Amino acid sequence: MAVFSPQSQAFNQTRQAYLATALALADTHWTRLRGLLGASASDFRNGRGLWIVPCRGVHTLAMSFPIDVVYLDREQMVVHIEQNLRPWRFAPVRFQAASVLELPCQTIAQTGTVVGDKIEFNVGKDGRIATA
Repeated sequence: MAVFSPQSQAFNQTRQAYLATALALADTHWTRLRGLLGASASDFRNGRGLWIVPCRGVHTLAMSFPIDVVYLDREQMVVHIEQNLRPWRFAPVRFQAASVLELPCQTIAQTGTVVGDKIEFNVGKDGRIATA
């Protein structure tokens, strides 16, 4: 299961809203492959997020809860959004995406995040985001 760091956040600069106040990073083959597998809805509660780098598409196979998905380009601009991606589904592949941010369901609606928004990632004191 992912390790979420309360010292790392995802912040929507455009909307001035936090998407995640405890962020985990999946940036190796293994952590990207594992993603949120094994997590429960209570593990992935509001305020948490998983940033998958690099990534152009995700799935929710073997997951038991829906998620929101934000696709980001290299400049961390939102290029696509999937809300309420239910378990056992494939999200579309977006070739313009460089990374994907997985969030608890309803985060996109609650923050008003839309395509074109700029997302900023704040890292912990050591300059790293906790790895998944």
